[in-house]
Amino acid sequence: MHRLYENEDITVFWDSDKCRHAKMCVTGCPEVFEFTRKPWIILANGENKDIWQTIEKCPTKALTVTYNHEVNITLDKETHRSVATHNGTVIGECDYEITPEGWNIYHTEVDPSFGGKNIAKRLAFKVLEAAEKEKASVIATCSYVRKIVEG
Repeated sequence: MHRLYENEDITVFWDSDKCRHAKMCVTGCPEVFEFTRKPWIILANGENKDIWQTIEKCPTKALTVTYNHEVNITLDKETHRSVATHNGTVIGECDYEITPEGWNIYHTEVDPSFGGKNIAKRLAFKVLEAAEKEKASVIATCSYVRKIVEG
């Protein structure tokens, strides 16, 4: 399962396939990370620096975090893509098609001037999360997304 949790400044990624329940998150920042609650991560319950420091201790990297860099990510189900915008300008997208076999994520691209900011990862997780919530299989023909899915 792939989930992302966002506030204005940071995005937290959770890949449940990597999680081995070391509990570094729930002991390090229990007000934010609580397994018995849904959603189990509530970023508004903590300070970004405390959340970041807690995530850095995750031994499996099932939890990772990045700054948002004033880039917004939205899912556009009508056009079958997630879109990254900065100051109203589209700077990236992750495209998918719905097939009888599942959601085929076939393309991810980010403006090179925004490289190194985990925008592609945010775009991919947005689509992966939506597919999983729809209980759809994911086919990743995009090489970048395939690396995320296959771990």
